Amino acid sequence: MTQQFVIATYVIETSQPLQHTAEVLAGEQSTGTFVRVARESDDLRARFAAQVDSIEEIPLTGASPLPGAIGDPAQRRRALIKVRFPLDNFGPSLPNLLAAVAGNLYEIKELAAIKLVDLDLPQAFADRYPGPKFGLAGTRQLMGRDSGVLIGTIVKPSIGLSPEELAEVVDELATAGVDFIKDDELQGNGPHAPLEARVRAVMPVLEKHADRTGKKPMFAFNITDDIDRLRANHDLVVEAGGTGVMACVNLIGLSGLAYLNAHTQVPIHTHRTMLGATIRSDQIGMGYRAWQKLARLSGADHLHTNGISNKFYESDDEVLASIADVREPLLGLTPTIPVLSSGQWAGLAHATYRAVGSSDLLVLAGGGIHGHPDGPAAGVASMRDAWASAERGEDAATALAASSALQRATEQFGPVRD
Repeated sequence: MTQQFVIATYVIETSQPLQHTAEVLAGEQSTGTFVRVARESDDLRARFAAQVDSIEEIPLTGASPLPGAIGDPAQRRRALIKVRFPLDNFGPSLPNLLAAVAGNLYEIKELAAIKLVDLDLPQAFADRYPGPKFGLAGTRQLMGRDSGVLIGTIVKPSIGLSPEELAEVVDELATAGVDFIKDDELQGNGPHAPLEARVRAVMPVLEKHADRTGKKPMFAFNITDDIDRLRANHDLVVEAGGTGVMACVNLIGLSGLAYLNAHTQVPIHTHRTMLGATIRSDQIGMGYRAWQKLARLSGADHLHTNGISNKFYESDDEVLASIADVREPLLGLTPTIPVLSSGQWAGLAHATYRAVGSSDLLVLAGGGIHGHPDGPAAGVASMRDAWASAERGEDAATALAASSALQRATEQFGPVRD
């Protein structure tokens, strides 16, 4: 039987020789320890030891070394390294994979920086983790939106609305023709507006609009909770006629998401909250490209990427790379929808469409819809007008001349980007 491997790509910095440091990493994460032991035979190492595949030196960033890093800082070098891990070491198990490719290596003192930036995974992982059940096509079908960008929003204020007030907001948004609404990640199952009460208040509103128009906007109720509550929370939504749920993957874990995916009957809107603790630093953590592969395998039908001109730290280039990563085929899985959020509004439609080159996106505007000078309905109209114009190949100036809702949006959010 041919041996299979996972190839992990890292960016490292070290004051030690690059080859030596890479080998320390490979050894620590497979058969080795700080000293060669008697039963670490050549035959055992040949089968189970991780191997350094390549080392490519790259420029330093000037960032500070990790605490406890050894060596002369003046001798620091930076490199892109690839390490090959035998699949036999952990099998197609995401938790055990992470123990190997993202475990104790973050504590190795020879490393002044260590970031996992990519993973090449064998088909065995897709055989065990089938990925999204719905993805792009299934979501479009449930929304009744066969083509064009999917326009959505987040409930605002993020937290504090009573279930009755939430129902009023949903009614306004559904009347305006929004495709998708979601709870904010801060709105879980607290005593002020518990999940059951929100479902009971919102679903009759959505059913009313479905009866009137033939389309039911998808509401992704935040069902994030302890793992033993996920199925019950999901079932509560589905039994009431809901067509979507939201889970915060970093809070329930990849195994929690995979557990939910095995049971779910509706798309999982997968929120990335807390991801900044993992991806933000150049010196440590995991890059978005590697992380999104694990989230998609675990069942993310929709996956947050942030959007251009966002309110957080990521540059446009970083965001566009994340969108491209999510759109890239992965082991034959059903395509996951990139979710653009964080400071999005209608004036970013043309620039986004030109950069991405596709409408297979779910674009969420929270403040960009709720903060429109003429209210949320006008906010939805501004988004719809701008994106339709971009999809027709028009420039932003043409859209601005034709849409009073977009014109009014610029009074609040500034000039459009073309």
